[in-house]
Amino acid sequence: MSKKKLKDHLINRDWCKGCGICVAMCPKDVLVLDGDEKAMASHPEKCIACRQCEKMCPDLAIEVITEDAHGKEE
Repeated sequence: MSKKKLKDHLINRDWCKGCGICVAMCPKDVLVLDGDEKAMASHPEKCIACRQCEKMCPDLAIEVITEDAHGKEE
């Protein structure tokens, strides 16, 4: 199994209600709530692509896009 690398966080701001669950669940403190109380990736370089934010979001507002060692999106 090849290691996955973060490519992007896709956060649907229309779906995000600012509950903060994703912020609380992130083990690397990648996400914060911005001035509009919407999730944003303030430190994407710290992301380990564990997808806890994606899995725990009750509104399905977050998608973590990764790529494998060959640059193929997953």
